[in-house]
Amino acid sequence: MNDIVIPEEGGRILSEPMNEALSRRYLAYALSTIMHRALPDVRDGLKPVHRRVLYAMHNMRLNPQAAARKCAKVVGEVMGNFHPHGDQSIYDALVRMAQWFAQRYPMVDGQGNFGNIDGDSAAAMRYTECKMTAAAMLLLEGIDENAVDFRATYDGQDEEPVVLPAAFPNLLANGATGIAVGMATSIPPHNVAELIDACKLLIAEPNTDTAGLMAVIPGPDFPTGGVCIDRREAIHEAYETGRGSVRVRAQYEIEDAGRGQWRIVVTEIPYQVQKSRLIEQLADLIEAKKAPLLGDVRDESAEDVRLILEPKTKNIEPEVLMESLFRISDLETRFAFNMNVLDKTGTPKVMGLKTILNHFLDHRREVLIRQSQWRLERIEKRLHVLEGLMIAFLNLDEVIRIIREDETPRQTLMARFNLTEPQVDYILDTRLRQLARLEEMAIQGEHDKLAKERDGLLALLGSEKKQWKRIDEQLTDVRKQLLSARRTRFAEAPQGIEVAAIESYLPKEALTVILSERGWIRATKGKVDDPSELKFKEGDELGFLVPGFNTDKLLILTSDGRFFTVSCDKLPSARGHGEPLRLMLEMEESATIVSVFMYTPEAKRLMVSKNGYGFVMNEEDAVGNKKAGKQTLNVGTETEAFAALPIIGDKVMILGENNKLLIYPVSELPEMGRGKGVKLQGYKDGGVKDIAVFNSAEPVYWYDGSGKAREFKDYSEYEGKRASVGRMAPRGLRKLRP
Repeated sequence: MNDIVIPEEGGRILSEPMNEALSRRYLAYALSTIMHRALPDVRDGLKPVHRRVLYAMHNMRLNPQAAARKCAKVVGEVMGNFHPHGDQSIYDALVRMAQWFAQRYPMVDGQGNFGNIDGDSAAAMRYTECKMTAAAMLLLEGIDENAVDFRATYDGQDEEPVVLPAAFPNLLANGATGIAVGMATSIPPHNVAELIDACKLLIAEPNTDTAGLMAVIPGPDFPTGGVCIDRREAIHEAYETGRGSVRVRAQYEIEDAGRGQWRIVVTEIPYQVQKSRLIEQLADLIEAKKAPLLGDVRDESAEDVRLILEPKTKNIEPEVLMESLFRISDLETRFAFNMNVLDKTGTPKVMGLKTILNHFLDHRREVLIRQSQWRLERIEKRLHVLEGLMIAFLNLDEVIRIIREDETPRQTLMARFNLTEPQVDYILDTRLRQLARLEEMAIQGEHDKLAKERDGLLALLGSEKKQWKRIDEQLTDVRKQLLSARRTRFAEAPQGIEVAAIESYLPKEALTVILSERGWIRATKGKVDDPSELKFKEGDELGFLVPGFNTDKLLILTSDGRFFTVSCDKLPSARGHGEPLRLMLEMEESATIVSVFMYTPEAKRLMVSKNGYGFVMNEEDAVGNKKAGKQTLNVGTETEAFAALPIIGDKVMILGENNKLLIYPVSELPEMGRGKGVKLQGYKDGGVKDIAVFNSAEPVYWYDGSGKAREFKDYSEYEGKRASVGRMAPRGLRKLRP
């Protein structure tokens, strides 16, 4: 059905294709999530829920000088008037705006339990109270002076601001994180003083590039401090493109414990790391013997962070201990840059540092112009009224007489003194006694003052240069109000400190990896003497049995040419049937497992595809750390990976599906880290049936249909050049490997 059938009036059924109905509805949901929930606006750095919370608090007059009100009252106002999406989501947003460890410049001054850096949640909204901070007031400054556009609320009974005036670049100051449909955002917090200095630099020199801006903004400034150890070039690239990441480490001190003993005191932890979970993580590492240099960890924090790390022995170097912990714990984290925001039109874009600051400055100029026009209109109205008062004062006796005696004083005053309706209305609304006391000097003084202000506003609106000068002055004033010292420091990672891999600290124990045909993996201690005794799920059986040690890395080759790396110490035990390998790794559904073996440093493998291409690869080129695997053998859609053979000799013996056999030196094959390789054997049809690598100085065997080994005494007649066809194999030969 291609045409949509519109239901008759009063009908409730709409016939349309399922794919069109789902596409349209999912697109509407995606757009709603992107524009109204997950991504912040580049101008004020707020998502709709945060903007609505602040505007509701503004309407409730919860300024810093006012008494705090119950959070439940604020949440009710927000939900009832602006944000009908549940009270818990609104309260969570309000709480986050009050947490010093979440916001570099908190917008809410919270009274009561608003959670802590340990990860404890806030008290219920009926117990906590709140009001706005000075930073929030700066975001709202000018909201009642037509500085921004308003739109109807969800029920059409009120209005809400589309964006806040934002007197400082809040998007970068407090950062933002969010996940939409098909896109996400991750922006780190920064220091406002540095951001304003960068804005002033752009006003003075609009052509300043990212490197020039980094002279005043060296990088993020996280609320929880820490040490940023990324290279300046990496931060520059993140600021230039809007994508990248920075590494942040905990700040620590070495404390003398007397008698040659020492301990590490961690005073700052990376942003968004919960202290309690960090302690739990370190304790688990000690228990699992994965942090052999760390003896104990305890929390002595009060208002400040104070984590005590005790070394195993006093002979350990403090730097070595910390470097080992940075590698395996959240004492070092990586914060991603993905500066994906909504522009003025509501379009999501990934923006660099300069682009974001320019959007903010353009917004400030628009706010300045609109506020100036709003003020100018009110000055014009007041001047007009004052001119009428001047006329009334000069003819005060006559005006009073007309008001007292005339039946239609409005029309008479307008006709007699050439006054307008607003002027007459103001005169008539003024008490006669007050009108008599009006002094000409006071009226004239106010008139002159307003006229001077009007001339200044007209000059401002007529000069772009004066507008940027005024914005520069406003930013300078905001800088004074929000000035605070930088919390995150910058340093280079220590060089020359050698930390052994974690595997080297584990007690070395023998194990055997068991992988079933259906992809269930497990590891059993020791050696499996009789594989027939192994038990599997119904319908499953043994696929691969690989001996090794718990310190080894297991390499798994799949038919699409990808290698997956799994640490043996992380494999499930053999008490049950194990776990599905596909849940541990991101393998393609259509891919099958071709080869499984333990990684051996400096070893080499012959990579072979089904269509007869291959190359020699170092095993270290197959090792990776991504769940999606590492592409090594390029197979495309026409063929698939066939084998990954250890290079244990000097000759290659390959058997085609056409039963032709070819032998040639391994030295004829190229060494590559990744690729398709070269042709191993020529075929008109079909591909590889089997392949083996052997040592010409030792006896060579082939296998018949029953699996019986037969010595290949004279194989010289099958030797030839790589990529040639070969000769018909000996009668009975079925396989080259057992």
